[in-house]
Amino acid sequence: MNSSAVSPPPPAPRRPQSLADLFISFTLLALQGFGGVLGVVQRELVERKQWLTQEEFLEDWAVAQIMPGPNVVNLSLMIGARHFGFAGAMTALAGLLALPLLIVLVVGVLHDRFADSPAVVGALRGLAAVSAGLIAGAGLKLTAALAHGPIPRAWGAAICIAGFVLVALLHQPLLAVLLVLGGLGCLIAWRKLT
Repeated sequence: MNSSAVSPPPPAPRRPQSLADLFISFTLLALQGFGGVLGVVQRELVERKQWLTQEEFLEDWAVAQIMPGPNVVNLSLMIGARHFGFAGAMTALAGLLALPLLIVLVVGVLHDRFADSPAVVGALRGLAAVSAGLIAGAGLKLTAALAHGPIPRAWGAAICIAGFVLVALLHQPLLAVLLVLGGLGCLIAWRKLT
């Protein structure tokens, strides 16, 4: 086989240039994350900043989801710590929370005053629909990276559908569903890799 036909390895992901870059990036990310942040986080960290590959993002997001606390907070701590240690973790967290906290406090005061307004009620319903669309779009975009994982597509689809049915339709506790279906996914992946 001709060695010139072998494709070069993909370029290594970029990294945050400084703590300031990390802070500003997570602040801007937080300001875009209304409702479902998965789509925004994936677009910013994988496509725009290129700090993670699609596969790394899926792995880190999976870890962030099984840890207690908000997923994006867990992810920010992991990325910050990976590049700058404890200072990076705290900087990413501060970037993610500082300005949104201020905005939420102001919006909370305004909502208290205008909550009964039909315009406010309609706007909140519209934002909920947009949030659902963002989550669905991000989920569809991430399925392409799952094709390269160790779990066969049929098993992945079955686990996805079972998770949706158990949580959304049958109202089973999320922790129990995660333990059972996540354990099944880990077992399938382990058997496939060994």
